[in-house]
Amino acid sequence: MILPLADFDYEYPESLVASTAAEPRDSARLLVLDRAAGRLEHAVFRDLPRFLAPGDCLVVNRTKVLPCRLLGRKATGGKADLLLVRELAPRSWTALASGFKAGQTLEFPGGATAKVGELTEDGEYVLTFSISDLRPYLAEHGLPPLPPYIAKKRTPSRADAARYQTVYARDEGSIAAPTAGMHFTPELLKKLSDSGVVLAHVTLHVGRGTFRPITSEDASRHRMLAERYELEPAEAALIAAARARGGRVVSVGTTTTRTLETLAARPEGFGPGAGESSLYIAPGHRFRGIDALITNFHLPRSTPLLLAGAFAGRERLLSAYREAVALGYRLYSFGDATLIR
Repeated sequence: MILPLADFDYEYPESLVASTAAEPRDSARLLVLDRAAGRLEHAVFRDLPRFLAPGDCLVVNRTKVLPCRLLGRKATGGKADLLLVRELAPRSWTALASGFKAGQTLEFPGGATAKVGELTEDGEYVLTFSISDLRPYLAEHGLPPLPPYIAKKRTPSRADAARYQTVYARDEGSIAAPTAGMHFTPELLKKLSDSGVVLAHVTLHVGRGTFRPITSEDASRHRMLAERYELEPAEAALIAAARARGGRVVSVGTTTTRTLETLAARPEGFGPGAGESSLYIAPGHRFRGIDALITNFHLPRSTPLLLAGAFAGRERLLSAYREAVALGYRLYSFGDATLIR
């Protein structure tokens, strides 16, 4: 089936692209899309308990973002600005960057250096660092990997690190935040729990697969890069119990959704597990693992937008986006949220 990428485009003024997050977190706006009724409702994210019911299971991605952007200099002069992507060994990582040459030496704060290797077939440089274990170094010197459309407006700072993270983040390993979850506060989570909503966790480490652009005008030809996931037995039991008693599985974010759908599509059915997922969800996908979706407003022609369109229906979703744009909703990673139910 041909899937024209142009069908997943929409217009908006650049002024709606959020470069800073709402404060407090749960003060972001919430657009509620009722699929069955075709109705839209406008709320604030802290109103979420009003739209969930006792017995529902809210599933979040508790991956933690690595401070994996490094700023340094080439030994020959010039800036070295890179995003670490994958750890191959304690001293060896792949990185996204431009203008590097194999054999170059890069210099970073604190006396760290790296030797540039060849490009991989995925377009990443292999870097070999002088430091035996890079993670403690990143904790001290790394910067949060803010999206490029934000980073080009301002240099990320250490102060961004806490805000570009969910309040329940635990398992370090992502190079981008699962942004739908950044709207939650401890107080809101407690209010949901007190109302009878169950909280369950998955982990999917966000890599390039989540945000790699679709390059073919036939979106059905896109292939996702694999990303690591895990669902622990106790968390799987919470989700299964909610489904058994008639509660809804409410997925927070496209990364959580791809994890749950990957697990639900296994021959043995839904349950705990760990591995790598390259599941690409686009219109035509049969959803087995979720009943509702909380997500942000996504870039045109992106895989998260196609996933949301697959769940809501393309026309219904784009109509909601047009209304959101008309009403000044803030877009993308630091923007407002939708609840599709």
